[in-house]
Amino acid sequence: MSTIHPDPEATGAQTPHLDFAGTTPYEDYVQADVLTHLQHLRSDDPGEMVFLVTTQVMELWFTVIVHEWETAAHALREDRLTVARDALKRSVRELEALNASWTPLAQLTPAQFNSYRAALGEGSGFQSAMYRRMEFLLGDKSTSMLVPHRGAPRVHAELEKALAEPSLYDETLALLARRGHPIPQAVLGRDLTQKYESSPEVEAVWAAIYANPDQHDELVRLGEALTDVGELVWRWRNDHLVATRRAMGSKTGTGGSAGVAWLEKRATKNVFPELWTARSHV
Repeated sequence: MSTIHPDPEATGAQTPHLDFAGTTPYEDYVQADVLTHLQHLRSDDPGEMVFLVTTQVMELWFTVIVHEWETAAHALREDRLTVARDALKRSVRELEALNASWTPLAQLTPAQFNSYRAALGEGSGFQSAMYRRMEFLLGDKSTSMLVPHRGAPRVHAELEKALAEPSLYDETLALLARRGHPIPQAVLGRDLTQKYESSPEVEAVWAAIYANPDQHDELVRLGEALTDVGELVWRWRNDHLVATRRAMGSKTGTGGSAGVAWLEKRATKNVFPELWTARSHV
């Protein structure tokens, strides 16, 4: 039996506030008008809109994920593991949404991509400053990746700061050391502007933690939260590789990048490496 919903105005029921002096409170908070007018197409191809919007959506997810990982890093520094794990768990859901962003682009044919590729000019995803901050937080540091942003002082300063700060994994290892685990001083005191390199001593620490889950339950749960993040980062890189391979094969990427060859190399790398290798020794 269907239910008939009466007209709120006819019944005197409360109606939403519709008359505002200026913009709506929703617009003031979300800035939807700004967001929906940021699409400036450079070709006549109807497929360019989905490519541009999808890329912009990815940038927004990068921003959220950087916020979560910075929150987690700060919480680890202050020994607030619950706050750190909560931020990491949120970022896992956000990474899932980010990875799903490839779906509209995943089956582009070369002809479809070529129809608006020229509009990108020298633009390339590796130039994304917010994605670079994500990579720095994962421990994949590179001074040379600041070079493309020299012409944007604020962005360059933010990246320079992120380069010199401890990564999410650096903060994790520092916490393990404070908890009495034998993290080598060479790891704790390393040059933070350099890429993190795997350590057999750190691998042994994680193996010992995982071998005694009752004793180290809190740290095992932290390790698993980081592993969830690492898995989804790996999936992101592979989905990027597959989408690019379908759209352009092995041609040189936009902006002069190596395209598929560069992405293939990236796809073989694991973040938080000892969390993966230690499992062979438990």
